[in-house]
Amino acid sequence: MFSHIDKDNQPGMVDVDTKSVTLRTAHAQSVVRVPAKVMDALVDGDIQTKKGPVFQTAILAGTMAAKKTSDLIPLCHPLPLEGCKIHIEALAPDRVVIDCTVKIHHKTGVEMEALTGASVAALTVYDMCKAMSHDMVIESTRLLRKTGGKSDYHGE
Repeated sequence: MFSHIDKDNQPGMVDVDTKSVTLRTAHAQSVVRVPAKVMDALVDGDIQTKKGPVFQTAILAGTMAAKKTSDLIPLCHPLPLEGCKIHIEALAPDRVVIDCTVKIHHKTGVEMEALTGASVAALTVYDMCKAMSHDMVIESTRLLRKTGGKSDYHGE
């Protein structure tokens, strides 16, 4: 059964009033495949464009998105995140790997916040590099790990 559908088959936020506050963490990852000309633009671990440093900007965008997840996904609870860390690494020959880890002490998990942070960071990489090439593909966005709550998940 879907947790966001009630007994009358109507959508709604999951009621978390009986859940316990625990430390909840989530780690999501997005992978962007980029052409050689984009990888060749890397200098000191980042790509400098007229819009600014690509990876640093993507980290800021992903962090902002993680904090705004409930504004983007209708049934997500608004959460006061306690931590959001985004790491971006270019891996030869043609991958940019974005990891987003989020944590909170709360009654509900932060999987969607981590997935949103990684996704928006990937979109920002695409946006900032599209002047060099549109030959980029956001290959995947997936949850790697979550802890806290009813069950843990380790998909790494």
